Order: sequence, then C-alpha cells, then structure tokens
Amino acid sequence: MTQTYADFHRRSLTERDSFWAEQAKRIDWQTPPQQVCDASRPPFARWFVGGTTNLCHNAVDRHAATRPEDQALIWVSTEVGQEKIYSFAQLQAEVEAMAAILLAQGVGQGDRVLIYMPMVPEAAFAMLACARIGAIHSVVFGGFASVSLASRIDDAAPKLIVSTDAGSRAGKRIAYKPLLDEAIALSAHKPTGVLMVDRGLVPFERVVGRDLDYATLRRQHDSARVPCAWLESNTPSYTLYTSGTTGTPKGVQRDVGGYAVALATSMDWIFGGKAGETYFSTSDIGWVVGHSYIVYGPLIAGMATLMFEGTPVQPDAAVLWSLVEKYRVTVMFSAPTAVRVLKKHDAALLKRHDLSSLRALFLAGEPLDEPTGRWIAEGLGVPIIDNYWQTETGWPLLTVAHHIAGVEAVPTRFGSPGVPMYGYDVKLLDETSGVELSEPNQKGVLVIEHPLPPGALQTVWGDDARFVNTYWKSVPGRNVYSTFDWGLRDAQGYTFILGRTDDVINVAGHRLGTREIEECISGHPAVAEVAVVGVADQLKGQVALAFAVPRETPASPEAALALEGQIMKRVDEQLGAVARPSRVLFVGILPKTRSGKLLRRALQAVAEGRDPGDLTTLDDPGALLQVKTLLHK
Repeated sequence: MTQTYADFHRRSLTERDSFWAEQAKRIDWQTPPQQVCDASRPPFARWFVGGTTNLCHNAVDRHAATRPEDQALIWVSTEVGQEKIYSFAQLQAEVEAMAAILLAQGVGQGDRVLIYMPMVPEAAFAMLACARIGAIHSVVFGGFASVSLASRIDDAAPKLIVSTDAGSRAGKRIAYKPLLDEAIALSAHKPTGVLMVDRGLVPFERVVGRDLDYATLRRQHDSARVPCAWLESNTPSYTLYTSGTTGTPKGVQRDVGGYAVALATSMDWIFGGKAGETYFSTSDIGWVVGHSYIVYGPLIAGMATLMFEGTPVQPDAAVLWSLVEKYRVTVMFSAPTAVRVLKKHDAALLKRHDLSSLRALFLAGEPLDEPTGRWIAEGLGVPIIDNYWQTETGWPLLTVAHHIAGVEAVPTRFGSPGVPMYGYDVKLLDETSGVELSEPNQKGVLVIEHPLPPGALQTVWGDDARFVNTYWKSVPGRNVYSTFDWGLRDAQGYTFILGRTDDVINVAGHRLGTREIEECISGHPAVAEVAVVGVADQLKGQVALAFAVPRETPASPEAALALEGQIMKRVDEQLGAVARPSRVLFVGILPKTRSGKLLRRALQAVAEGRDPGDLTTLDDPGALLQVKTLLHK
C-alpha cells in the first residue's frame, strides 16, 4: 500500500532513531554505532555515536574492490581542452598517492589542509586523501582574493596548503600563486608547506624551503598504499567557510558518519541516482554543492561524477548538453543563474544533443523563478526539480523529488522548492513572538527544531558559542535553528522562500555578507560611511549595491566615476570579483532612524522600486529622496 509522503516525513521525526538506524546500513562501518542520536546537549547533536567509518572508504575503496574498472571521476576542461577519466581503481591509486604525500609532510589526524584550487582532479584527490587519513580539509573557492584567503588561513590554521599555478575562466588565466603568497604574508598563521600542482598555465616563483612540487612527489609515491583511518562518526571531516553578518567568516564544521549516511540516503531518495550511472553537477568544489554532490555524494552512491572546468557558453551554449550526451548523464545539478545565461541563447541548442539518458535537472543556489523554470523544462523535456538548502545543512532541506519505494511522490510546483525533507522538523515562526504560524500563507522565519538531522553542521569551527548565538538564539523564546530566510507555506504544504532576514545576499548562488563588503569599502580613505544592500537582478538573483558617503564631494562626474573605480578595484583585490558591487552611488547622507540605526531594508526597497514602508522613524526624510533621485538618473 502506498504511503503518503506526509506520513513518511512524520515517521522520520517521531521514530527518529529507528528511521536513521535503517539508513545507516547504506554505508560501511568498521564498528557499528552504539547510539543513533545523542541529542542530550541542545543545540548540539551527535549522530551514530561510537560507530567508526571513513568517507574515502565509502566513496572509493568499497567500489574499487568490487567494480575496479567502472568510471568514477570524469574531468572535462573546455578551458584547456582536456578530458580525463579515472576508474575507481585509478582514483584509489591517485588518492593513496596524495595521502602518502600528505603523511610525508607531517599531516596527521585532526590536522588541517587548506585547498585553494580550481576544478581540477588533484583538488578531488586532495579532499579524498584528507578524508582517508583523518585530516580536516578546508576548501577555499579559487576566486577569493588574498585578504579573504588570509582570514581563512588564520581561522583554519592549516599545516599544509594545496594549490596550483592558475585557474581559467572563459579563456582568461587567473594566477593563484601571487594571491596565495600575499595571503600567507598577510596571515598570522604560516603553513609548514605549500604543495603546488603546476598546470603550466602561468609561470610562478617558488618559495625555497616551503613550496613543494606535486609532480615530483607523485612519482616518489607512485605505488603507495595508505590504509583508511577508521574514525568515530562525530570526528570532524571538513570545514567550509560561509559569509555571515559580520566580517569574520564562519567555518561550518561537518562530521564523518552522519554526513556519509545523509549523502547516501539523499542520492537514492532525492536524486534517484544508481551505481554505474553518471552524475553531473556544474558547481565548484569551493561551495557546499561541490563537496556534497561533486566529490562525496555521487561516489558514495557508486556513480561516476563529472567534474567540469568551464562556463555554460564556451565553446557554445550547448556545451553542457554535449557532455550529457557523451557521458550518458542521468542526473544533473545546476543553478538558476546558469539557466538564465542560457536563456539569452537560441533555445534550439537545448535540443541539439541526445538527452535521452537524462532523467531530471535539479536547480539550487538561489530562488528559481517560474519563467526560467518553465523555459528549461520545455526545452529539455525532463523534470526540473527546485531544491533549497544551505552550506550549513549539507543536503537539501526543501524539495519535491522522491524515489522512495512505497511512498507517493510530491509533484513539483514552480515558484516553490517544495516540502520539508525527511529528518528536518521545519516550522515557520513569527519573528517577534516566536509563535508558530499554522495558517496558510503567513510570512514567518523558516526554522528547524533540534536536533538537526545527520549531515548538518556540528558547530562553527573553533567557536561553539558562535554556533549557539548565531543560529539558535535569533528567535525570541525559542531554541531553534534559524535559516535566516523568510518563508510562507500554502494550503497544500508547499513552502515559498521570500528572502533573507539578515544582511547576507545571494549573488548567483554565492553567499556574501554585506558587512564584509562594507568594511572593505569603508577602508578607502575617501569614504566616510557606506551601506551595502542586495537588490534583485534578473540574471544573478541578487547583486550588491553600495551607497557611500564621501569625505569630500567629488568635484565632477568624472571624479566620482574615478572614485567608484578605485572602490571597485579595492573590493576586487580584498574580497574577489564575486563581491564587487554593481554600482557605488555617492550620497550626502544615509537613511537612519533617530536612534542611528541604518535602514538597509528601506534602501533595498527603493533600489528595487518597492514601497519602503513605514518611515516615521526616519531621522532625515531627504536621505531616501536623494537615493531615489540617484537611482533614476
């Protein structure tokens, strides 16, 4: 008899331990767990307590033992015109060689390894090698500039950094080594070594006594055999930095066992992936999607994972579909921004290639608007599955894709990512009272009750107090995890995401703290004060817009343009191009309340052409009028 999804979801909460004990059988354990969930110290939760396992074993070794010649990692770079395919046996050999190199450099269990690399196979080797020996990897997106990279080096305190000479984007070489050298110079913590993968893209200077050549060491450890370290389930596996409302990045800390079980379950029930098939995520390893659904998830499921270095329009706007055809991709994961880019090109390109292998396209990273969703659905002729989650959750929180035997599927609804996934006790609460909103179509803060399910963050790296105070104390009178997103639920139970409650913006799936951008801009000697807000953008979802009060009014429009250019360059150099505001508008005063609170929401509303709402607390009504005038020029 078919069970409703609502009943299935309810069981995952009311019979939590038996539910997750069943899912734990999806992975290999050296020692079985002694306790499914220890939730005795809220808001912390420990999953599969006492069990010992290893992420690399579950992703690589167990498949190499039974299916050694099956495809595991497919690397395609349209940037450098190369493709490489690694079987599970070959992937295991590469990972063991990398693990041997790490061990030879003194990296052991619990040590951190920072990975600052583009989408190249060696990045995946390094991540899996860390997991193999029990080191904690921290991947930093290759687009981050030196100041941002330095703050992550100081927080993670890595023993070793793995990097490369350069990445490439749309044919443009991006030199990594100078950025890395500057970051190390800026950071208080100094790694003992830097392992350099030389791609031959740009020349670079080696620091004698610190910089190591990967190719040389790879030859030395060609036949290395490095056993997997069996780790207690709650041992940290990695940290991944995400922007917050302060300038200091938060290191999201993930465990080993809970993450493996969560990914194995999601690959089956959410994505419908099967061993021997091919999974293609267009994300980057610097983001959580790259961790969960390029490196770990597909491999744990025994699938081949396609790792792509390139853009969706080079050499033409059919490149993604050519890869789907060539490698018989069954499940694909991308972002709405990528689809919006493709919408600017001939829709006939969607039908140029044989996509008969493709069962579904999943989209996440920022809200999926209905026109974009319908356009790609009609063009590809496959289900388009929206899904909503965060760096912190590690796997989808809301979606509708279900491949659960005996459980009815929930149909998609454009505009909504869907319904809460199993294991997530999701509620909408009134922001001021903390009261649960039970009626349909009421706007509230989207929260998750304790305990968070397996695979979610354990804590903030090195700062339990920040974990508690940031995520669990924001709703009055309630100890709940806040997503910091507004949502509403319709009468059929579908959740709709309405935007952030804090000052984090989402630019093409990249989470950026406006505070971090403000601190960067305010450091310019010509700027007295600044406010940065996220405004809606048809292509990227949101873009940053800066309003700056100069210390002296620019003498001419040309002078204002020159100052804007200087500020843009400063953001590029310190935070990276992804954080660059779309504009810097110079104003004489920023809108504030009489108590001095900056009205960012009013600025955002005016910038988006919306009603800014109640302005009775505004100290100087002329401030917003000036903003309106500038925006309409």
